[in-house]
Amino acid sequence: MIRSVTITALSLAALLVPALSAQAEQEKVVTEASQSYGPHLSAQDGRTVYLFTADQGKTSACSGDCAKAWPPMMTTGAPLAGPGANPHLLGTIQRNDGTQVTYAGHPLYYFVRDKAPGETAGEGINHFGGSWYLVGPAGTAITEKKSSS
Repeated sequence: MIRSVTITALSLAALLVPALSAQAEQEKVVTEASQSYGPHLSAQDGRTVYLFTADQGKTSACSGDCAKAWPPMMTTGAPLAGPGANPHLLGTIQRNDGTQVTYAGHPLYYFVRDKAPGETAGEGINHFGGSWYLVGPAGTAITEKKSSS
């Protein structure tokens, strides 16, 4: 009986390892180029992420209705840096609803109107007491379109 329990536990562990690896893949932050704004951060799935100017330090100022329109980029583990993202700038903060990813100290958010990878509909919007901007690879807000020279 003990032997079958051990085998079952090992089998369960073998099933969980791929699931945990897939979850880690979803938590990556990568840099993706936009023709209009230049390189900016996005999630592994290509969804653009934003910073919020109303956030103070590493504290999120977005909850309730704000978080419905601007869902926080949440994680269950340490976020991973993809190509173009600096792993030393990645971090997390604790919110009432879980753990949010930060980059250069800025909590990161998605925008509900961005429906497809690479969309940047939230760029420059003044909403919920602050402005929302794309995040450059150095962790700074991208506040204007790239000039076409």
